[in-house]
Amino acid sequence: MLQDKIKQYSEEINQFTPTSAADVEQFRLKFLVSKGLVKALFDEFKSVGPEEKRTLGKVLNEFKQLAEQKFSEAQAQFSGTSDTQSKKEGDLTLPGEGFQLGSRHPLSLARKEIVEIFKKLGFVVSEGPEIEDDWHNFSALNFPPEHPARDMQDTFFVEKKEGNDIALRTHTSSVQVRLMEMGQPPFRAIMPGRVYRNEAISARAHCFFHQVEGLYVDENVSFADLKQTLFHFVQELYGEGTKVRFRPSYFPFTEPSAEMDISCTICKGEGCQLCKYSGWVEILGCGMVDPNVLENCGIDSKKYSGFAFGMGIERITNLKYEIRDLRLFSENDVKFLSQFETEII
Repeated sequence: MLQDKIKQYSEEINQFTPTSAADVEQFRLKFLVSKGLVKALFDEFKSVGPEEKRTLGKVLNEFKQLAEQKFSEAQAQFSGTSDTQSKKEGDLTLPGEGFQLGSRHPLSLARKEIVEIFKKLGFVVSEGPEIEDDWHNFSALNFPPEHPARDMQDTFFVEKKEGNDIALRTHTSSVQVRLMEMGQPPFRAIMPGRVYRNEAISARAHCFFHQVEGLYVDENVSFADLKQTLFHFVQELYGEGTKVRFRPSYFPFTEPSAEMDISCTICKGEGCQLCKYSGWVEILGCGMVDPNVLENCGIDSKKYSGFAFGMGIERITNLKYEIRDLRLFSENDVKFLSQFETEII
């Protein structure tokens, strides 16, 4: 009888204990395929009388659900295997599970290389807070009250206080002030970090970016020392064939001041969109530390002199890896990031 068969097969299913993926496949072939026992029982159910259908219909559906549930549980147990041996615990013949290695961010690669170059010249790394007060971000660095950098159109202010505004730092020069306040020369340090400025985001600008600034203060430090230090840095970073030029400029915290250009690494000096077809790209600003800044930090400007410089890591990275859109650095595009050096831990 149909009811007896259902009971017999239900007991068989309940007692089914697979030991391999092959056992699971045999179970499927026996019960669940188009010519299996479940289908056969439903075909037999069509020929029973109306009275039996009312009784057996529910039982038969429960039997089908039991078979499907048992198969699902067994399949999950042996998912991804093809034989008994493949599921043995501790089987050293099994292939290892593959995983994708991450990669270093291009800005991290550039920062690391910059830091290593200056470390060889005796510079140490100094860091400071990203939220700064007016003194460390502006006043100590010779920014007068009417300077445009203090305007809300250029700076992200966190809190406006009378005489001591709090803002996201606009440069890592604030770390230089903190360093000089802590002691007396000599100082030889670089300050890498993130900075913020209220600028429209485009291929050439962003509201946050990264800088590396440097400071050297000691007796008898000259502009010649500054030029030779930066010339060595460029040759190490971009190669010995890279040309360098200095142009007079103005910064509140250095006097005299200059901007340093290098021959464009993308067009090799022939002219392209990045260098605005001039063959030259400005990569940093520099100059001799203004005596007022030294005095603001408690350093005798008649005894000590020094130089400072600052560069955007994004610009350095653009030139090194020929990246034309600065926005790519902060979009977390895996296709873009995977092009760079793999991180091995």
